[in-house]
Amino acid sequence: MLVCGVDEAGRGSMIGPLVVAAITIEKSKIKKLSEIGVKDSKKLSPKTRDVMYKQIIKIVDNYAISKASPRQIDLAVAKHNLNNLESLHMARVIEKLQPSVSFVDSCDVNATRFGKEIAKMCHSKVQAYHHADSKFVVVSAASIIAKVTRDREIAKISKKNPVGSGYPSDSKTISFVKDWFAKNGQLPKFVRKSWAPAKLIVSQSLT
Repeated sequence: MLVCGVDEAGRGSMIGPLVVAAITIEKSKIKKLSEIGVKDSKKLSPKTRDVMYKQIIKIVDNYAISKASPRQIDLAVAKHNLNNLESLHMARVIEKLQPSVSFVDSCDVNATRFGKEIAKMCHSKVQAYHHADSKFVVVSAASIIAKVTRDREIAKISKKNPVGSGYPSDSKTISFVKDWFAKNGQLPKFVRKSWAPAKLIVSQSLT
């Protein structure tokens, strides 16, 4: 029985992509993930996540990654459809891996509805739960893959631009976006223009 875990990273960020990752593993091997200490990526340090990323890839049968660009995210937000965009990318990785069953971390307040929507898209058995990344080790493993992939994307941007973590709560991120807009009169491609902090920076600069 091939079990799949799916999670995302970067949904709340105002910089860079939303990354969705999935892993598949034979049910009999799932305990190996617990044995190496796999847990929700938010509870691990960046260094530990990097180490676990390599270990997870060796243990699992397969994995897949899908990214939503800032432009795709902005288009989805304009249509009040961000959850749908995420479910679309989750369905994409599940369809690629062809598991027996998938456990998904739900971003929708109605987890059952979210699971049904994904299942309809990928024609597969999907079970969605809130906080699935702390309930199911297969989802925890996917959360680590997603987080490390997302961190690498931010690291690429950071080579030329001091963007910080990319999250609105990071003063370094906000300062970078303010300075960029003041100098260029527009936001860079890697910034999500639909995010409230980004809109505020633009409106304050134009008044």
